[in-house]
Amino acid sequence: MKRLLISLAVLFASATTIAAPQRQLLHDGWQFKQQRGTNWFAATVPGVVHTDLMANGIIEDPFFRLNERGVQWVDKEDWVYTTTFTVAKDILNKEHIDLVFEGLDTYADVYLNDELLVKADNMFRLWRVDVKKYLREGENTLRVYFHSVVKVDMPKWEALPFQYYRWNDQSANGGLLNRKISVFCRKAGYHYGWDWGPRLVTSGIWRPVYLEAWNTLRISDLFYNQNSVTEKRADIDVEFEILSQKEAMAQLRVIDEHTGKTLAKGSTMLKAGENKAIVPMTISKPKLWWSNGLGEAHRYAFRTEVEVDGVVADSRHHDIAMRSLKVIRKEDSDGRSFYFELNGKRVFIKGANYIPCDSFLPRVTDKVYEQTIADAVAVNMNMLRVWGGGIYENEKFYEECEKNGLLVWQDFMFACALYPCEGEMAENIRQEAIDNIKRLRNYGCIALWCGNNECYDTLLACKSSFKKKGIDMRYYDIQKAQFDYQYYELLPEVCAKYDPMRYYHPMSPWVGKDIEAGTAKGMGDYHYWGVWGHRHPFERYNTTRSRFMSEYGFQSFPELGSVKCYAPNPEDWNIHSEVMMSHQRGGRSANSKISDYLAKEYWPQNDFEKFLYMGQVMQGDAIKIAVEAHRRDMPFCQGSLYWQHNDCWPVASWSSRDYYGRWKAQHYFARYFFDKYLLSAYQSDGRVRVYVVSDNQSNTKAEFKVEVMTLTGKVVKSYCKSMVVPANTSTIMLDEATDAMLAGEKAENLVIVSSLKVGDKCYTNNNYFVKQGALNFPVCNITTKVEKCGEGVAVTVSSDNFARAVYLAVEGIDNHFEDNYFDLLPGASRTIKVKTSLSAEEFAKQLKVMHLGGCKTSEAKSGVSKIEKDEEVHFVS
Repeated sequence: MKRLLISLAVLFASATTIAAPQRQLLHDGWQFKQQRGTNWFAATVPGVVHTDLMANGIIEDPFFRLNERGVQWVDKEDWVYTTTFTVAKDILNKEHIDLVFEGLDTYADVYLNDELLVKADNMFRLWRVDVKKYLREGENTLRVYFHSVVKVDMPKWEALPFQYYRWNDQSANGGLLNRKISVFCRKAGYHYGWDWGPRLVTSGIWRPVYLEAWNTLRISDLFYNQNSVTEKRADIDVEFEILSQKEAMAQLRVIDEHTGKTLAKGSTMLKAGENKAIVPMTISKPKLWWSNGLGEAHRYAFRTEVEVDGVVADSRHHDIAMRSLKVIRKEDSDGRSFYFELNGKRVFIKGANYIPCDSFLPRVTDKVYEQTIADAVAVNMNMLRVWGGGIYENEKFYEECEKNGLLVWQDFMFACALYPCEGEMAENIRQEAIDNIKRLRNYGCIALWCGNNECYDTLLACKSSFKKKGIDMRYYDIQKAQFDYQYYELLPEVCAKYDPMRYYHPMSPWVGKDIEAGTAKGMGDYHYWGVWGHRHPFERYNTTRSRFMSEYGFQSFPELGSVKCYAPNPEDWNIHSEVMMSHQRGGRSANSKISDYLAKEYWPQNDFEKFLYMGQVMQGDAIKIAVEAHRRDMPFCQGSLYWQHNDCWPVASWSSRDYYGRWKAQHYFARYFFDKYLLSAYQSDGRVRVYVVSDNQSNTKAEFKVEVMTLTGKVVKSYCKSMVVPANTSTIMLDEATDAMLAGEKAENLVIVSSLKVGDKCYTNNNYFVKQGALNFPVCNITTKVEKCGEGVAVTVSSDNFARAVYLAVEGIDNHFEDNYFDLLPGASRTIKVKTSLSAEEFAKQLKVMHLGGCKTSEAKSGVSKIEKDEEVHFVS
């Protein structure tokens, strides 16, 4: 490594000739076949075998009804993909030509003109090989043989005297009985099935494949190592990795693409082979990158160049988020802190856990990524956690996160299992980590690297299970030793070498080595599954504390419009039907939990459509209670990531957005419980305390108001005051005896309406003295008016009495309501804009309105309450 002298003067690049590497995509003309078959079929690359089989009419869509069952044979077969291509003359004339596969899923042999060049065994790695001597003028044949992961890994399972402990591998659904073989394969864990996903074990060329040709040299990697960043100065080491054909003197430059100015430069003597060099760069008063809600997510556009003999032999473009980002772990009176500090500011993290957007990854288009990230930003999230049972995401995902100010908690791809980590497998894991750290480390939005998801919980379960079953504990000791090596030695060593300024978190949840997270909630992050998993009441969210809540959640089904996409037959519209159970991977116990929670927190519901609606309201209410508790607990608690943001197929799950991108009630609620200011009334010990929580980084003048109102609109108690909201913390602004607030009224007839006016914006929240099921919801007269508006319509909804969780719907899944499942105070109106292709007249005809009280009335027998059946609907052209 050579440290280069830097010219601080602002210079323009002097070279005028560019001879950069060239690429030729190899995505056309592909065919595939079953290895033991004879028929060839057209294939799509990038793609996977399941989508190719669907495209050729060989299998039905596995997402529809029960079709998943009928495709389990696919992963037991070997598959062959082949194409022919002619190398472009300008590429063939280059001195070096590499064949590059950005992703092969998973066990694959690559042949070029019948020469075996690659034996791939890791879905997450990039495979590059020099093919200059194997290429021909004219036609070339590229063939990829995909081995069945079942055939490759079953012998590994059978050869062991013990089994690596694992959850969530749906081996029985794949006809493998208890043979949970997924731990042996470096492949996305969720492909083997999860408690929210199907078992669809794919294979294929799932990321781009191309030829890359070059003369003289190429930049093999570039790293902007942000050593120190403040508002006054940014010191960055720009680290070049250069593969050179020969010994040569090279000029290195970093250029601001917006101004054309050279910000840093240096020179180095290259040797034949791999070279490393550092160009230090200093930027005075840098424009910093901020997360969503705190400021602009600014990125610098930099171009790096390597020049030899007056010719730019290679260049690279990067958009760089300049920021200081730290995870602060320090001892305090409560234990040990866990919070993120961005540009010197403590940030409360608001967001969700993210899984892959589809079981068939090549179907995740740029548009899907853009919408998925936009939906997170729209509800005031500032972080997504890339969970360890999926994939290291495509660059497009990180680009959208960084552009939109979303931080990323990045897991390594290990989840809910104990993995072999010795010999060749350990080296495979090491190379996987190196590949992905180097690929992603220039994204400033990535906040940390995390070793795994819940693998320590799996280790504890393994120990308990082995003891209970009388299994030789030496086999547990083997797994424990490999576990410690993987997460406390191998992965942190790779992180320290290739991304030294970023925090490494051994696993989630984690408070310390060999400490169970649930026993030390004052020290680290925590996954709380008492509510849902252990059937704890919602109130337990209020008393369960952690420094950082990195997982918790509650299930719901998609709404009826989404259910119709995968279960269109009315005979399937029962949560216990065979089709609905196939799309409920939590099993019958999950459905019983939803039903039992409805009965305890609300009331029993047998009507299918109303059950779906009430289930979503209940999910949203549960997570609202949790997030309010976490935010009230600032600064002890400094983060709240619910499980989960999205789905990979249509299913009952913990997601706040269903597979089709439709927002559930929880996602609509998130816009308010994740807002910059939160008001939260919490009742305990005979008192009601109203908290004002602020994420603003400075004190703010505001008008604070709390009204205790009957559900028919009578204000029985009111509190108002001008105040200064303290910055970046939680503050009790009202502390009153419950009896005083009730003012002689029955608790079940009241709602607490809190508001905070900051400038021209008013933040509001509704809380209650009793559970939803105990409220005496009055009969409501709801009216609607539909008008043409922009890209769709505007719906104005009014109610004479308090209407809880008003839900608007029309047919289909292509209509987006800017707000839904909203409360209407007595005498109030809300106007909701809707993106839709329907005319205002047709929209008004289809419009259905539901509200929670309407699902409780005796008149509600058809799935729509009397209020909705008698509602006034006005159409305005």
